[in-house]
Amino acid sequence: MKNKMKTRKSAAKRYKLTAGGKVKVKKSNLRHLLSAKTPDQKRAARKAAYLFKGDAHNAIRALPYGSIL
Repeated sequence: MKNKMKTRKSAAKRYKLTAGGKVKVKKSNLRHLLSAKTPDQKRAARKAAYLFKGDAHNAIRALPYGSIL
């Protein structure tokens, strides 16, 4: 009987893998002190971001079945 791999929950909450193999993340700076930020900053922070290749490699290793994709 094979054991299941455990999910690193902190990584699972932060990263999503796209069909093309990129790692999608939510941009930061949208939690508090919003009155000091311009509408352009806040609008840009709503869009998704993608990790760079080196960072994505570490994120994929943290996800249990990420390296299979």
